[in-house]
Amino acid sequence: MSETTHEAEAGETSVSSEQTAGQAAGGNLVTGLLKTARPRQWVKNVLVLAAPFTAGEIASGGVLVDALIAFAAFSLVASAVYLVNDAIDVEADRAHPTKCKRPIAAGIVPVPAAYVASVVFFLAGCGLGFLASWQLSVVLVVYMAVQLGYCFGLKHQPVVDLAIVGSGFLMRVIAGGVATGIALSQWFLLVTAFGSLFMVAGKRYAEVMLFERTGAKIRSSLKKYSASYLRFVWATSAAILIMSYSLWAFEQQQAVSEGMAWSVISLVPFVVAVLRYAVDVDSGNAGAPDEIALSDRVLQVLGGSWVVLLVIGFYL
Repeated sequence: MSETTHEAEAGETSVSSEQTAGQAAGGNLVTGLLKTARPRQWVKNVLVLAAPFTAGEIASGGVLVDALIAFAAFSLVASAVYLVNDAIDVEADRAHPTKCKRPIAAGIVPVPAAYVASVVFFLAGCGLGFLASWQLSVVLVVYMAVQLGYCFGLKHQPVVDLAIVGSGFLMRVIAGGVATGIALSQWFLLVTAFGSLFMVAGKRYAEVMLFERTGAKIRSSLKKYSASYLRFVWATSAAILIMSYSLWAFEQQQAVSEGMAWSVISLVPFVVAVLRYAVDVDSGNAGAPDEIALSDRVLQVLGGSWVVLLVIGFYL
């Protein structure tokens, strides 16, 4: 999400300039709205499957249907947030060398159309959520409220911005639990919370390191962070993440009367993967988590091994 001062007249521009920018960028209103909805980011919403997967019930027809509904509903609401964010940041994006190509900044999508589309996405997501459970719709409303607070100014508040971004991942996991009626372990919630904080702090640390090396422009809240403070945050988060996962793994093993301790064995690839990810963070090159995962083959192998061990433990 890009930085913006968001004055009263921000986002307004002449019709002719928007048309010119839109023609230069190419595209039309419909494709522009779809691009602004950022469907590539929907991969984050697979976290709604965490509750039924770790409960060993993902293969159950009814549970799987509710989880998929939660995935679709969260995707729609998340897209609503992206539309609002880009509409608010339109002037700042136009001054950015790469973000100026975003549909709203390029004039392909008018700011009012983005707000209208956001409302439609949000209402559609909440309505879809009711098909699974009314509690899911409540989680979606809370998520939207928190993210709007982020868009309208909380993104500029140090520490608060880290907490809000991290809470988005946590609410995805909670959404999967309430949609399927599966209770989540307190240790698993801590794993999600501090795992997301670990990745967010790592990404912020990389941005600060880039600023210190090159003087590249960064969001205003990051100017209030020091590299040493962010190192402290992601190191602390990593320690609590590993401890919480260990307690969750042993809790799962105690629930199994016999058989191999697969959940405990999964600690090995999990811890090594966290340490491997920390190498990227420590080097100051930690970008978006999905980008790191797609570029690091060793991390992919570790992640695959971890998933396989959990599948064996829960389903075989």
